[in-house]
Amino acid sequence: MSRSFKTIALTGKYRDPRVGDSMLILARHLAAAGVRVVLDPEVRMDFQEAPVETLPETELGAAADLVIAVGGDGTMLYASRLVAGRDVPLLGINRGRLGFLADITPGEMLRRLDEVLAGDYDEEHRLMLEAVIDNGDAPPRRALALNDVVLQKRDTGRMLDFENWIDGVYVNTHGGDGLVIATPTGSTAYALSGGGPIIHPNLDAITLVPICPHTLSDRPIVVRSDARIEVRVLQRPDTRAEVACDGLPLGELGSGQRLSVAAASERVVLIHPRGYDYFRLLRSKLHWGRGSQSRFDGSPDG
Repeated sequence: MSRSFKTIALTGKYRDPRVGDSMLILARHLAAAGVRVVLDPEVRMDFQEAPVETLPETELGAAADLVIAVGGDGTMLYASRLVAGRDVPLLGINRGRLGFLADITPGEMLRRLDEVLAGDYDEEHRLMLEAVIDNGDAPPRRALALNDVVLQKRDTGRMLDFENWIDGVYVNTHGGDGLVIATPTGSTAYALSGGGPIIHPNLDAITLVPICPHTLSDRPIVVRSDARIEVRVLQRPDTRAEVACDGLPLGELGSGQRLSVAAASERVVLIHPRGYDYFRLLRSKLHWGRGSQSRFDGSPDG
């Protein structure tokens, strides 16, 4: 059953002329269609005849029936935090570089937007991770991640030693630059550059990818999405570790502290144009099949 989108929030790094121009075109188009358009008050643009309203950032996700993120995948990650757990879908217009998440091009955005408003689209529910740093007597620090939770060293030239457990069972003691704990969505981000596998977004799985491991046999592993992952940094002179969720710092992880990562109860709902093809997206973004024998039309029979 399709949704009704009567209030739509726009978000993007509007100071980029490409993003700002697209947001202006979208606002005018939506207003002409009788849709209420809301924005963060930090967006300082002249929308001219397009009536738009401003709401605090913390209220955008609750007020909107749909959030449209204009930009790259970083903007989509930001928007995912606005809608996480609210059952408010997210639509991405790609004005960035790769566009694994923001998959609608500027040239087709108005046509695709009209299709979405008419109920002609596909929905996809994406897994998120919850990361918690146990601070002992202090309140724990918590954050969500659509892509990944990353343990990384803070000091250049220093190696981290850390242990990890899965469901309370000891797995390994690692030495290296850190660890990427990624969702299927994040499997094509930092985890991929570390040699991790590409995981189809429909799979409920989590991948653990060591960053520059000191031991060559320390390889990525994939576990169930209901697994609980625990990481502890070992005492080593003059080394410091920190945790980031989708690139945003969660905090320092000292020796004796525990990082717990598990699937979050919140999910993110992505909207795709009808006919969305994940493997075609991979071919395009990763430049697969560029040889003379490749199939160009994407059909099984070529």
